[in-house]
Amino acid sequence: MRILVVEDDKKIASFLEKGLKQSGFAVDVCHDGEDGLDMARGFSYDAAVFDRMLPGMDGLEMIRLLRQEGVHIPVLVLSAKASVDDRIEGLQAGGDDYLTKPFSFTELLARIQALIRRSSQSAEPTRLDAGDLRMDLLTRDVFKGEEKIELQPKEFALLEYLIRQQGRVVTKTMILEHIWNYHFDPQTNVVDVLVSRLRNKVDQEKERIHTIRGVGYVLKAR
Repeated sequence: MRILVVEDDKKIASFLEKGLKQSGFAVDVCHDGEDGLDMARGFSYDAAVFDRMLPGMDGLEMIRLLRQEGVHIPVLVLSAKASVDDRIEGLQAGGDDYLTKPFSFTELLARIQALIRRSSQSAEPTRLDAGDLRMDLLTRDVFKGEEKIELQPKEFALLEYLIRQQGRVVTKTMILEHIWNYHFDPQTNVVDVLVSRLRNKVDQEKERIHTIRGVGYVLKAR
């Protein structure tokens, strides 16, 4: 899943980027409102975090423009403005949630996960299943049958993506776009390496992740 962070404080932006990546998200960061607007228009994101006060364009104006253009990416507004009127203004501008600075990263992560669950309208938003594989998206526990398996953040993100797309072929480019930043070279073997690592953990008894030669990969429930 991909998150867009638009924050002009580079320390906060770096803190958010690191924490979100460790939580399994692919993250794009920019520090200017106009650049952030261009990115939100040009790419598909699962959620976004916008600082309210930004150079180039105010975060709330970004949201207003995106909503006018029919872009419904879930947006969490970050702001040092903490009054009730400020929060109401942020939500009325089209923001989906509002969090004041200073903030707990754990709370921010929980709010982003809630926004994504609501936007996906999933019937069981905290759990994914594919045959005998199951994932708890809140505790980040993964089970193969009754066996708990330990996954690194990128492995977890790949398995989540494959389960969400189960039965459909996903290309290497699609995986790169959802798990890494867009500047990765599509010819790199990083996807093959990650798929191989994941297979070593989930495909030991039977094949679940299938290679479609020259196209990509597909996860089939067993």
